[in-house]
Amino acid sequence: MKCVILCGGKGTRMKEETEFKPKPLVRLDKMPILWHIMKIYSHYGVKDFILCLGYKGEMIKDYFLNYRELNSNFTLDLSSGKEKMVTTHCDPKSMDDWKITFVDTGEENMTGSRIAQIKEYIGNDEDFFLTYGDGLSDVNINELYKFHKSKGRIATLIAVQPYSYFGVLNLENGLVKSFQEKPRLDGTINGGFFVCNRKIFDYLDKDSSCVFEQEPLKNLARDKELAAFSHNGFWFAMDTYKHVETLNKMLDSGNAPWLVWRTCKK
Repeated sequence: MKCVILCGGKGTRMKEETEFKPKPLVRLDKMPILWHIMKIYSHYGVKDFILCLGYKGEMIKDYFLNYRELNSNFTLDLSSGKEKMVTTHCDPKSMDDWKITFVDTGEENMTGSRIAQIKEYIGNDEDFFLTYGDGLSDVNINELYKFHKSKGRIATLIAVQPYSYFGVLNLENGLVKSFQEKPRLDGTINGGFFVCNRKIFDYLDKDSSCVFEQEPLKNLARDKELAAFSHNGFWFAMDTYKHVETLNKMLDSGNAPWLVWRTCKK
């Protein structure tokens, strides 16, 4: 199975980073968030990726074309044109068995249009995974897929309970009874990790204005073709520079639950 990753947005709410690079290349420690997302899927045996490129997409191409050199210390002998790898800060073989298809889906196109444009690259596969280039989770991809197949619907998303960005006051008679520091909210939201049957292309349009999260998902729900896999574990959408700092602090503290390739079995 293939994993489609939406990598084309401009990331306007984190200009500190995205003025100079596409959002999926924003680094968490030494590696871009896109690499972290791909490592999650790779851990579960999904190693065939389709990247829907847009804003500064050429930088994503350059990153992977030069991945080995960018993630290694090496000596280049200009007299012979040969290079010699000396040491590495990450294993350059960690993605040797990945297959990556880079598709330019337009700088201004919306998410539904981007997905519609990669139909031919899905080939004859019945299903494919789909996610965004800025979200992390410790969701079990194998369990997500099993749930999708058991429901027999066109699409499945993960439903998550986000944390409030603010502390919540419990009041009684004008006094603060208790205070909760950034609790989980009661409702659930779309966590952005999907499994899709190829029939989903019937709900999409290549027109640049097609937004996946609007009419396509609404119509799937109307037709009772959208399932929801409840995930109570870790989930985080990197939307602002403060979020980048939060994720890096988690890495520094050793508490980064999305690193499933280090912390849990398949």
